Amino acid sequence: MRMSAETVPVEELYRQMCRAREFEMALARLWEKGLISGEMHLGIGEEAVAAGVVAHLREGDAICLDHRSTPPLVARGVDLEALVLEMLGDPEGLCCGWGGHMHLFSREHLACSSGIVGSSAPLGLGFALASQYLETGGVAVAFFGEGAMNQGMLLESLNLAAAWRLPLVLVCKDNRWAITTRSRTVTAGNLARRARSLGVPARRVDGTRVDRVWRAARWAVERARRGRGPSFLLAHCPRREGHFLGDPMLRVYRDPLGQVLEIAPPLLRSLLARPLSRLASRVRCLGQIGATLGALGLELLLEADPLERSGRLLEPSMRARVEEEARREVEEKVMRAMERRVSRA
Repeated sequence: MRMSAETVPVEELYRQMCRAREFEMALARLWEKGLISGEMHLGIGEEAVAAGVVAHLREGDAICLDHRSTPPLVARGVDLEALVLEMLGDPEGLCCGWGGHMHLFSREHLACSSGIVGSSAPLGLGFALASQYLETGGVAVAFFGEGAMNQGMLLESLNLAAAWRLPLVLVCKDNRWAITTRSRTVTAGNLARRARSLGVPARRVDGTRVDRVWRAARWAVERARRGRGPSFLLAHCPRREGHFLGDPMLRVYRDPLGQVLEIAPPLLRSLLARPLSRLASRVRCLGQIGATLGALGLELLLEADPLERSGRLLEPSMRARVEEEARREVEEKVMRAMERRVSRA
């Protein structure tokens, strides 16, 4: 195993990444079979960020998550069977089947998630304030996407965390896309500098390298434990399944012929429809759609898979063993969950 002067637990970190990936792929298969209702937002591509940060947490620490909460929950040790049953809407699920995949809570792990963009920051602020007030020594971590940095409640949380020197670590997962909009077209300035302007020290990190995330998170968590206040980590990472499973932008690349046949007729009809706007304006809009798809396609070709990059830190035989163990564990947990559900049907 290739290690730096600092002892990074690469094998355990990679194990948690593999567990998260295998688990979400299993959820995707259940969703495709129609067993999970509604939209499914996966954190595939965010595994290194989740594993690298959660590795530093201990009992009494809290994690507040967005609607891509599965990887941190898996790394935190939440029961996989309970998670599967929750996704299926089963009363024996983690939240009695009421939370679905976007609103997951585990009192045992002080873990919560919400579909409200930016809400993880004020939730984390509350946990951090409670820890400071009760003198538990606990740390709170809030995960969110870069689009949440434009939410007022998140900026207010940054301000209060700095003013009160709360033990809060804010982790921004930046994939440079806000659903189908390039983030740079709606977000001005530099996000790390934005955090620093509110008195919160910030670091940028490659979110596809778990060893680098681990080091950055160690700095932030240890700083919080010493009572030195909040920190902000800006982790750049891909979102390999788009905004949600079945993302129409990704379908264009995975099934180009089928998608062209599906979307070309309505686009052509809109171009030639009864004049409501100038033809030049319509052509310009179609050009913007093409440019967006082109930009996404280029990123899909160039983006790095966190598992591939982080897996190179291990010897091939060890890497294969870890991957196989993770696959078997997830298969067993999913099978047990399905058997429990069927037995009560």
